[in-house]
Amino acid sequence: MATALVIENDPTDDLRRLGEWLTEGGLDLRVLRPHAGDALPADLEGYAALVVLGGEQQAYPLPDGTPGAPWFPALEGLLRKAVRHRVPTLGVCLGAQLLATAHAGVVERSPSGPEVGPGVVGRRDAAEADPLFRYVPLIPDVLQWHTDEITELPRGATLLAASTRYPHQAFRLGDRAWGLQFHIECDTAMIADWSRDSALLAELGYDPELVVAACDRVMADVEEVWQPFAIRFAALARGELGDDTVRTGLPLLGH
Repeated sequence: MATALVIENDPTDDLRRLGEWLTEGGLDLRVLRPHAGDALPADLEGYAALVVLGGEQQAYPLPDGTPGAPWFPALEGLLRKAVRHRVPTLGVCLGAQLLATAHAGVVERSPSGPEVGPGVVGRRDAAEADPLFRYVPLIPDVLQWHTDEITELPRGATLLAASTRYPHQAFRLGDRAWGLQFHIECDTAMIADWSRDSALLAELGYDPELVVAACDRVMADVEEVWQPFAIRFAALARGELGDDTVRTGLPLLGH
């Protein structure tokens, strides 16, 4: 079975529903938790895909010049190797930001302020030729929880989704690496954990119970859009999307 390497940057943001969907798509998942001391591999030999999850850390250096987490330089190195060697890659929230910074994109504290709770993004025209995004609705439901944003995409990146206040919601690097600023992995329990005693929600003046309830109401809609997206990513990792399909965005044969 094809194996995806999953990097969990923060114990509060695990694979959750995304893991279920990738497994359903036929991938075996090996999860590394560098926050708990797991060492990252030097390369992606033997892995069919790379998935990098979110977290509370910053993708950019701290004021003293140190990385947002000790393992980020090594992780950015893996992300560069993934793009260079065309290993199917998916970065979610912080993972997307690290995919950007690894390729000379810019991430910083969002000048538009935090984005929290359910929302929608708008699919861009370029998504029509993307093997994963072309089947995403024009205005898909997503879950947001971030204070930083990608303010400048890497050179050569293809913008796939945007919103009014946050123009870089989803992008592709090369033909096999995708970054999503929003969350697709969360279930209601994860959102409830994030909301409990949240300094961010207190700063915004949001009622945690209302945030959890609002997110819960869109969970089925998020699954309807992003479960098929994850299945197609798994199909790409398993070799069921050929090079012609990846380049042109043609439908997956036999699926």
